[in-house]
Amino acid sequence: MKQHFYFVVGLSLVLAACADDPAQPVLRGPQFNESGVGEAYLVRFENRIVPADFNARVAALGGEVIFAHGGAGVGAVSGLIASAAEQLGASYGIAGIEQDAFTVLESALDADAETGGEPASASNPAASIWYARQWNMHAIAAAQAWAAGKLGSPSVKVGILDTGIDYLHADLAGRVDLALSRSFLSASENARVQAAFPGAHPIADLNYHGTHVASTVVSNGILTAGVTSGVTLVGLKVCAPGTPANGWRGTCPTSGTLAAVLYAADNGIPIINLSLGGAFNRRDASAAGGIGPSFLAIINQVFTYANSKGTQVVVSAGNSAFDLDHDGNGYKTYCSTPNTICVSATGPTFTPTVNGPFTNPDALASYSNYGRSSITVAAPGGNYIGVTASCSGFSLAIPACQDRSFLWGVRISGTSMAAPHVSGVAALIASEGITGPGNIRERLQDTADDLGQSGTDPAYGKGRINAARAVGL
Repeated sequence: MKQHFYFVVGLSLVLAACADDPAQPVLRGPQFNESGVGEAYLVRFENRIVPADFNARVAALGGEVIFAHGGAGVGAVSGLIASAAEQLGASYGIAGIEQDAFTVLESALDADAETGGEPASASNPAASIWYARQWNMHAIAAAQAWAAGKLGSPSVKVGILDTGIDYLHADLAGRVDLALSRSFLSASENARVQAAFPGAHPIADLNYHGTHVASTVVSNGILTAGVTSGVTLVGLKVCAPGTPANGWRGTCPTSGTLAAVLYAADNGIPIINLSLGGAFNRRDASAAGGIGPSFLAIINQVFTYANSKGTQVVVSAGNSAFDLDHDGNGYKTYCSTPNTICVSATGPTFTPTVNGPFTNPDALASYSNYGRSSITVAAPGGNYIGVTASCSGFSLAIPACQDRSFLWGVRISGTSMAAPHVSGVAALIASEGITGPGNIRERLQDTADDLGQSGTDPAYGKGRINAARAVGL
């Protein structure tokens, strides 16, 4: 017998990245851990050459190397006090050293559970239990692609840089390459996984955000459909889940994020999804002076390297309702970073029930950042009603989701939800043999539905993505 439970946590609207007051967005310096003891630092090497004694030099100062990458010419270290970091930065071969920074995930959501009613097979995602409420998949013409057999190839991998993935959820079982998946968090954060779930893979999602993002890209189509049902996910855990004290607002260290981007590039992962970000003043993070003269250079070198290795980066535009065309000296991580696909969010303005009908599903979401100079394409992110996808059975933030006798899903809104739709369609494009960041980006833009002003539009970029058109239908 089918059972249905309704469980509400917080609000129905999620701002799933750094979210400031929409009326007065704040461009600020990167956020730092202010304990002052044993901090992490980002490092830029002269001439992109890692000194042969770099590990020994860091160890002698009381720290350890997180990573050191000669191709990108950057690295990260942990455990240094400020004076030791200054000493390292002044030594030969080091062009700059900056304190590590982080972005914050802020989440509030609705969660539902349901059992029974499995579809005949994953080849028919439209038969999933909650497909009727997935206005988002209808909006991008996903069903037309599925009906033509365009489900994505297992050989195409999508990296999810987030809070982790529940690889045991029925909608994600068998879809995650655990051998290639990695956590880029601290040893103490990884220990939290073992403390709560002994024997679990380090990418186990103690939050819920990453699992929702992942199952939007690909799903077995039992509870909800994903954009694809055939591609392979790689969990790249870069965001800690948060704690009860901070309302489970996960933090994503820049050091871990950059390490994961480089890992994905070096392992030939063609598409990675970053549903995270923030904003700060360019002057504060550049050679012009301020809090971190090398901060921007380090970020840009990493993303330029990823592009050169054939990795397409898809990022969320942010949830501050901010005009990125008029941000002055602002820098939006990671929309302002070279070679990324920056995604704004759309969503219905009204629906009488979770199953519709859905009024104006292509409206720009009230919280979404926008700007002709920044937005590449738009995708469903939620507005009056959110995007429904899987909830993590490892979640400490929503303990009810740990009950695996039910299929748990959550409904969330945010540009964080828009980005994985684009990553999913990008994976469909790659499954058609169209590879390389430039080619994937061009295909997404050329096949998008041109909304708003003709051509490039501040709200929609080149348009709202269309899965069917993207695969040639």
